Amino acid sequence: MSQSNLEKQEAKLKALNQKIKDEKNKIEQRLGKQIISQANLDYGTLATPQIKMIAKKVAAFLNQSQNNQ
Repeated sequence: MSQSNLEKQEAKLKALNQKIKDEKNKIEQRLGKQIISQANLDYGTLATPQIKMIAKKVAAFLNQSQNNQ
């Protein structure tokens, strides 16, 4: 393969990786928004320790649900 073909493939790979990263961010934001909405949480009162605690509780619940299937 010539250098220009490698550069083109590298550019495509970088673009694909960025697209994957952007999609992951969208999903994370939607998930967080839904959790906040469903739990009737106030954005103004959510501090980092509370966010971490909620995330741990959700993760534990989901892991438990998966283990019970």
